[in-house]
Amino acid sequence: MAATPIAVITGASSGIGAATARTLAAAGFRVVLTARRKDRIEALAAEITEAGHQATAYALDVTDRAAVDEFATAFRSLAVLVNNAGGARGADPVATGDPADWRQMYETNVIGTLNVTQALLPALTASGDGTIVILSSTAALSAYEGGGGYVAAKHGEHVLAETLRLEIVGTPVRVIEVAPGMVRTEEFATTRFRGDTEKAAKVYAGVDAPLTAEDVADTIGWAVTRPSHVNIDLLVVRPRAQASNTKVHRTV
Repeated sequence: MAATPIAVITGASSGIGAATARTLAAAGFRVVLTARRKDRIEALAAEITEAGHQATAYALDVTDRAAVDEFATAFRSLAVLVNNAGGARGADPVATGDPADWRQMYETNVIGTLNVTQALLPALTASGDGTIVILSSTAALSAYEGGGGYVAAKHGEHVLAETLRLEIVGTPVRVIEVAPGMVRTEEFATTRFRGDTEKAAKVYAGVDAPLTAEDVADTIGWAVTRPSHVNIDLLVVRPRAQASNTKVHRTV
């Protein structure tokens, strides 16, 4: 009997990461959930297990390279890596943006993705049919006012994906980039505005049906389960109400 394929999801404690874990578990993967918040991923692993699927939790900070390398020793073979850990902090213009915010976004979105990808690439290659998913953003493709630090970090992640795909062509590993537009999750905007729920709510005010975490997870699940010879290089997904980062239809 063939072994159950394993999928590692970073940033799995909430939002898109948690939804992706549920989606891939239901698709037949044994999911390994990583995030800094151990209690959240342990609760999610228990939920997935109770639903009849396979899940384990592993507390991990993707910016801690030593911890990432130790985590990677558990895998001889790995089917899927979903680099989801990331996020935004602040919405200040470049002229007054806090360098600490920029540094944190770069460390989490770019260096974190680099750390986990480098550490797990041998196991992905050893599987004979590996897939790396990088969750970037439409911010990776187009700038917008007040988003300089996040845009810079996501552009870095986008280029990481493009370069890696060039460098490992001919190996049995795909590199898929999924770039969501406006997604309403329980934490993204609130974290960006440091807990200011009023500011966070204004991001989505009057928007008819922004994307949900489940919408993006469904997209990831579809891309990952394509036949092995099919690579979804870049998939941009937005709500119908959003034509670009700066063009959003609002009813109020």
